[in-house]
Amino acid sequence: MLELLPDFTSKPEVLIAACAFGYLAGSIPFGILISKILGLGDLRKVGSGNIGATNVLRTGNKLAAFLTLLFDFSKGICAVLIVRQYFGEDAVQVSAFSALAGHCFPIWLKFRGGKGVATFLGVTLALFFIAGIICCFVWLIVALVKKMSSLASLTSSASAPIAAIFLNQPNAIILLVLMVGIVFFRHKQNIDRIIKGVEPKIGKTK
Repeated sequence: MLELLPDFTSKPEVLIAACAFGYLAGSIPFGILISKILGLGDLRKVGSGNIGATNVLRTGNKLAAFLTLLFDFSKGICAVLIVRQYFGEDAVQVSAFSALAGHCFPIWLKFRGGKGVATFLGVTLALFFIAGIICCFVWLIVALVKKMSSLASLTSSASAPIAAIFLNQPNAIILLVLMVGIVFFRHKQNIDRIIKGVEPKIGKTK
């Protein structure tokens, strides 16, 4: 029988600490901070109002968009690698999920965060390097072909649990499915626009 979760052997306080660390790391709103530092104003009043790199790009500042992407990606990596240095895989997965939840639902912004794709990719890359590379590759190909960040994001995130199956990483499947669920939930308006054929292309305004 496949083990779809790691063995939960860590003490409850360890899991709580991993959850808190992951959430706090993920909840840092780098898009807002970078936009303010670079004098771009309140990102929540630009384009779609989202705090992620795609909306930062709508300000016209490519450096700000790149930095937002880099830092949102990196906090996902850090949430996994730092916890992995000290605790077991159960705590690592708790921290990973919490980092994505923190980015998408940060308490500092009344739980109105980003859509989680960069953080999702960072988490996946740190958890299972090859699966993460596959997801990043899928994102790049779809983005280049379709010119839609949302479609690329949905496709790449959906490829993660599939990659885990083929790479014989069954204990990550439930985690990845839950994270994909969050990403899809945060993209529900994008999905509706994609279906209607009115989703904006990369770099375009809302």
